[in-house]
Amino acid sequence: MTGIGPAGPGGEGRPVVRLTVPHHLRTLSGTGKEIALEVSPPVTQRAVLDALETAYPALKGTLRDPATGRRRPFIRFFAAEEDLSHGAPDDPLPEGVADGREILHVVGAMAGG
Repeated sequence: MTGIGPAGPGGEGRPVVRLTVPHHLRTLSGTGKEIALEVSPPVTQRAVLDALETAYPALKGTLRDPATGRRRPFIRFFAAEEDLSHGAPDDPLPEGVADGREILHVVGAMAGG
């Protein structure tokens, strides 16, 4: 696991969220398969992406448009057997994600015909 901040897991009472990103973004950021990030509550898609882009600046703009903050069209978020992609960026993520029991999977969607 990579990405836990300098205070260590759960430092300063902040939740530690576990996530995976597509292989090409792991290569770009130099992370392993799973990333653990301290996220300031409330734990939302926006808060997780803010923490991810802060920890790994090379990822800024890869998952969401930097001007609008909107999720890129072919990026999807899954956790707890749910597609969270179309939730509002400030909706709370499932409790299992917020407390680190469940992994938030960031997936590059497949398209074509």
